[in-house]
Amino acid sequence: SDVVEDELRSGRFPLILGGDHSVALGSLAGILRARPETGVLWIDAHADLNTPSMSESGNMHGMPVGLLMDGLEDGHASMPGLEWLAEEGSSPPRLSPDSIVYVGLRDVDRAERSTIRKLGIKAFTMHDIDRYGIGSVMDMALEHLLGGSADSSNRPLHLSYDIDAIDPIHAPATGTAVRGGLTYREAHYIAEATARSGALASAEMVELNPTLSDGEGSRETVELGLGVLTSLMGKSII
Repeated sequence: SDVVEDELRSGRFPLILGGDHSVALGSLAGILRARPETGVLWIDAHADLNTPSMSESGNMHGMPVGLLMDGLEDGHASMPGLEWLAEEGSSPPRLSPDSIVYVGLRDVDRAERSTIRKLGIKAFTMHDIDRYGIGSVMDMALEHLLGGSADSSNRPLHLSYDIDAIDPIHAPATGTAVRGGLTYREAHYIAEATARSGALASAEMVELNPTLSDGEGSRETVELGLGVLTSLMGKSII
């Protein structure tokens, strides 16, 4: 959190590599402290919107958004190990529900579904990608974050990319694989469209773990992760 905040305040681009998605609790907190107006694209099979009282599993990697979401229970800075969220008496950073868009959801807990509806969070599931196509989905996602008002036209974007958003046939080396995910080209298109927006100010790639597949699966997952990152950095076909 501190390093990401410092890099942003210095005008640099933080690229965070994980690690399970709980690392995003730190990166997102640092981003919100440095640039609270940031819009967030959360590319993931899972919503990661749980809190300790909501979670069915207790896994912290399912909580990074929930622990920072405005409108959900507060007081997480009192949890052991999270005291840094409210250092020196400051209030923990909070993410507004209209400042995040989910893309690629397909495995969402019951309490998370209820929270998404209750808070009006913009969410595009794999059903929406099947229905509208990834091009239209990304147009709608970026319009929500960048095109809503004059104030949002210059807002920075943070993209949090969980490799398990991609179908395990293409990215098997991850811990919580779920069938029916993004295709190889859909995975790249998300990165390309975000880069073309000109607003990307920080990014993270998480849940890529080469030890969780055989040699070929590990190699394919690593190469795909690197390819998505280069697309995020602006590489294009032409």
